[in-house]
Amino acid sequence: MRATKVTVALGAVLTAALLAGCSNAPSPNDTSRPGGTASGDAKAPAKLAVPPAYDGAKGWDESLPWVPEHADPPVAVLPGAGAGAGGEAVAVLTVGEAGGFAVRTRAADTGKVLWTSAVWNPPLPLEYAEKKDIPTVLGVEQDGRKFVVVSAHGKVGKDDLHAGTEVVRLAVFDAADGQATGRKPLREIDVPVEVKADNDGWRVSADGGRVLVAYGDHGRYPRWGTTVDLISGKVTPYGLSAGLLKQCEGKSLECGWSRVVAVSPKGPLVGLGHGFGAPGAWFSDSVLPQGAAPTYSFGFSDSWNGDVYGVAGGRFLAQWHGAEKNGSQGPAVWSVHEVGSGAPLARMECAYDDFPTVTSQGNSRAYQVVTSPSGRFLAAGPVAFDLERKQGVCLQGDGNRKTIAVGAIADDGVAYGTVIGDRSDQVAALLDLKTATGDAKVLGPGVEIPQHTSVARSGLFVTRDQNQNVLVALRPLR
Repeated sequence: MRATKVTVALGAVLTAALLAGCSNAPSPNDTSRPGGTASGDAKAPAKLAVPPAYDGAKGWDESLPWVPEHADPPVAVLPGAGAGAGGEAVAVLTVGEAGGFAVRTRAADTGKVLWTSAVWNPPLPLEYAEKKDIPTVLGVEQDGRKFVVVSAHGKVGKDDLHAGTEVVRLAVFDAADGQATGRKPLREIDVPVEVKADNDGWRVSADGGRVLVAYGDHGRYPRWGTTVDLISGKVTPYGLSAGLLKQCEGKSLECGWSRVVAVSPKGPLVGLGHGFGAPGAWFSDSVLPQGAAPTYSFGFSDSWNGDVYGVAGGRFLAQWHGAEKNGSQGPAVWSVHEVGSGAPLARMECAYDDFPTVTSQGNSRAYQVVTSPSGRFLAAGPVAFDLERKQGVCLQGDGNRKTIAVGAIADDGVAYGTVIGDRSDQVAALLDLKTATGDAKVLGPGVEIPQHTSVARSGLFVTRDQNQNVLVALRPLR
């Protein structure tokens, strides 16, 4: 799952958790587990409204009562990390009784604890850190090895004589079978923050296949990027990313919004707001899809067309201003490409557009890019693709039909989304992305949408219970 917003106000979070008696860190004898049982098994399933493909009465739950309101829950899926227990695992962060955090992984099919880490201490929180800004956990595969990466933002080396250095700290754990309790990180890596990250103005991701630490802006794609090799520990900062592309030489206006949006084994993918490419390999004008304008009028001059909307599973979704038709600009064109090569996989026209503005500068996105487990289907909000059939599905409203935003997709093309309308309660929708129109059906208000559609033949649901505690719930397919 995605990793975002990783600053931690340790004192406020941990004090509140401990006073409430809700610490759920691994105990030395593995017997005291709020959110679990004395044997280490997860809790029995709570009542949860789920889509009809899932059995709401079976599965397992884990509660994370320490997670503050509005914080992103620290939950990650680790494909293939539990070979002896169904092949897949789920990792969460817990709080320690004496401070700090720990990783706990469970077999996705049974909920049985596979391993727990030693308590890990993040850097000191910044003075302006907010309670909702907590460490995150991410599952990453690099060069055939699987890792759990815990991230936090703060200062190191701060004392009465020193102001300290602002960093993003990564703790890298081996996700494979091994030490069951007290597992220590393979390494800890401090990534220097050269430009003040300002609360949640940074993000850790691995959407292109390599870990990217980005900071300096709010939104999904902050401006300053650094890649980290989890095996060697090597840290490579990109600095002003416009300097990575030869097309940007002498073009400060056109390249003023540059940022590294993902890193593949072949190198970084640089987005410019208008135009994008991989240094020394390819540029967006060479992958222009049918129906897109060759250039775009930007300010007082023409610039390149095309923008990277988002990245997931080694592929990226691009949006393009449409070519002129009958004297007016055509609808936005959307296309999917491989991150490393830029090779186009599918395209379509869709009236939805979310192009950069003066205020967003290319880093803000209304929707996250999601894929099916196999990678055949990809979507962001109302823009969806069946990449095997090279077919797009536009779910943007037309004035009568409401917009549907896709949130999760199964390998058979069944997708789950929410209806974007004027109701205060979210209405869930069921879709079939193998059809030309999505064949949408209403599931009704209160139905939870899975965060992952198939984790050991179960759906992973991450929500809040009646007490507003984070609930991690696995519900098997029927």
